[in-house]
Amino acid sequence: MTEPLTHRRTILEREQMARVVRRMAGEIVERNRGVERLVLVGIRTRGVPLARALRAEIERMEGIEVPVGSLDITLYRDDLSTIAPQPVVKTTELPMEALEGWTVVLCDDVLYTGRTVRAALDHLVDYGRPRAVQLAVLVDRGHRELPIQADVVGEKVPTAPDEVVEVRFAESDGVESVAIYQQTAPDEDGDGGGEEGPR
Repeated sequence: MTEPLTHRRTILEREQMARVVRRMAGEIVERNRGVERLVLVGIRTRGVPLARALRAEIERMEGIEVPVGSLDITLYRDDLSTIAPQPVVKTTELPMEALEGWTVVLCDDVLYTGRTVRAALDHLVDYGRPRAVQLAVLVDRGHRELPIQADVVGEKVPTAPDEVVEVRFAESDGVESVAIYQQTAPDEDGDGGGEEGPR
């Protein structure tokens, strides 16, 4: 059962999010010395609109449209048996058949325990051996349970274990913001695994 949430503070609003995404896009281009054989892969759900926003900024800067894919990691979660009797599995869509020779930038809205990213890495193996895998997240809220760190971070936001981070994109939610909410009991389900809602 979902605990009731109380709004604590807003971290980013639309204009601030746009600036953060713009900076992240620049960092991705810089660390890869361009965009040759670069693919952005969003972890469902809200990693996908982040990947598309990064693509738009990279295209604006470089004049090149970087391919974008989406990854559903539901069946790769280490808590699959606890999230729902019949979890909803969405599609994984990659713009190429195999990832050999490509640099993959995994995109997600919030980096928390690291378990969602671990599941995403396990899933990527199904599509071959990329040249490299990097991680770009809009918000790093800390509290890692696995030795996983992001290469590109929009905002580092200190949080308490009983707080959740809600990221909203215009594409999926009609508005753009990042806010912190407090729940009455800590969420013990890990990252939220790319599911809908705050985490």
